[in-house]
Amino acid sequence: QVQLVESGGGLVQTGDSLRLSCKASGRTGSTYSMGWFRQAPGKEREFVAAVNWSGGGPNYADSVLGRFTISSDNVKKTVYLQMDNLKHEDTAAYYCAASPRNIGLGLESSYRYWGQGTQVTVSS
Repeated sequence: QVQLVESGGGLVQTGDSLRLSCKASGRTGSTYSMGWFRQAPGKEREFVAAVNWSGGGPNYADSVLGRFTISSDNVKKTVYLQMDNLKHEDTAAYYCAASPRNIGLGLESSYRYWGQGTQVTVSS
């Protein structure tokens, strides 16, 4: 099993920045990639960004490209999501997830383990 704990969410204003963290523990050797997803009220959960533990292959949803940066620290087993120039539509619960795969990372089904989520609220 792999445990994931997110932190760093909060209430900010439009244009502000936040950095989310996700600490992985347990059998992390069974995971290859890490991703962030988000779910706004009344909407389906959607892909935000993904990266592998070596820091390679970052990819992003079009809605966050150029504003969000995902990174990983393989020693600390922590993945980060730097969110800049936040918009009201970024308001959502953000979830960290771990995958044994290196492809199909935009799909929820590619991930085996999920965190409990951290809330990000951007006031306009």
